[in-house]
Amino acid sequence: MCGRFIFTDPSKIKRLMPDADIDQLRIAFAPNYNIAPSQNIPAVLNDGSNKVRLIRWGLVPSWAKDISIGYRMINARAETLTEKPAFKRLIKNRRCLIFSEGFYEWEKLGKARRPYFNT
Repeated sequence: MCGRFIFTDPSKIKRLMPDADIDQLRIAFAPNYNIAPSQNIPAVLNDGSNKVRLIRWGLVPSWAKDISIGYRMINARAETLTEKPAFKRLIKNRRCLIFSEGFYEWEKLGKARRPYFNT
């Protein structure tokens, strides 16, 4: 599972979604080659508009007592998405589209680990 990804160029959004509204994103956007949970990322919410907004990456469930739980809730398996309490109520209406140019995975080298970039 990846825990870091990159996004550097908002003009790529226009190539994927020509009708996307990225005006606000252009003002607040800075390229990031090491996006981590809890950082702001460009996304389109499932609200009927095509407006790209900066949102905080991570899911903080309504039952969480600490916002830092969102750092760990960045991946969900498609096979169990409808079974997990944190995701099953959100799957129908609380989705978003996240833009990424690639992500980092970890390669195990004995006891050491090394990140590698995957597109």
